[in-house]
Amino acid sequence: MIDLLEPSELKAALKKLPDWELEGKKIVRTLEFEEFSEAIDFVNGVAEIAEEADHHPDIRISYTKVTLTLITHDAGGITESDIEVAKKIDHLID
Repeated sequence: MIDLLEPSELKAALKKLPDWELEGKKIVRTLEFEEFSEAIDFVNGVAEIAEEADHHPDIRISYTKVTLTLITHDAGGITESDIEVAKKIDHLID
């Protein structure tokens, strides 16, 4: 079984991911783009990261706004896999 992050580990990880918010047992980030096509290009980049990591976020697209939600469903909360994918997504944006 995959281990959930301890509260102290999660707190430390989120300090390094300031654009992600803890919502219950998930971490969430919302981004807004100038154009719909930019949002879709970003989502395609996220898809590549997710496939490579074999860890897939929930993705909600509303015109130019993209909301990403990460949780390890099998573990019922946040694991190191979620943090690693969030970091890679943040690097995609930078």
